Amino acid sequence: MRESVELDSVDWQILEELQNDATLPNRTLAERVGLAASSCLQRVRRLREQGVIRGSHIDVDPAATGLALEAIVSINVRPHTREVVDQFRKFVLAQPETRSLLHVSGQADFLLHVAVADTAHLQGFLVDKLASRPEVRHFTSSIVLEQVHTRALTAPAHLRPKRRRK
Repeated sequence: MRESVELDSVDWQILEELQNDATLPNRTLAERVGLAASSCLQRVRRLREQGVIRGSHIDVDPAATGLALEAIVSINVRPHTREVVDQFRKFVLAQPETRSLLHVSGQADFLLHVAVADTAHLQGFLVDKLASRPEVRHFTSSIVLEQVHTRALTAPAHLRPKRRRK
């Protein structure tokens, strides 16, 4: 497990702003968080160097691209060994339908988020690609009816710093 980085209240403001709009110009970001542009740029660089900011992303609407149906697939693999897990992960991430993959504890070993054109495409993915894998022992799929994004990761009140770093 990775060690956490000490963040002050301004760092959290920067993270919230950039999570909501990663295209913000530095000058606008600095104004919103109450810093000089040079200080803001320095903080963003530090957050990148420390691995807190891992990248910048755009949010694409799958339906607008013709992939109007999304599903979550719960998958069990056997044997649950490092080699099998690594091979399965590599396979799944190479599929164009894959939006995200979570290796989890509990009843399922993996939760797979896919985007497909329609139910026939989903059926083909599940039957022809997923069920044909020898390590896949069981899976269930659930159609996504609605997806609500929280957008920004924010610190819970009891962890949020009250002041700036000196």
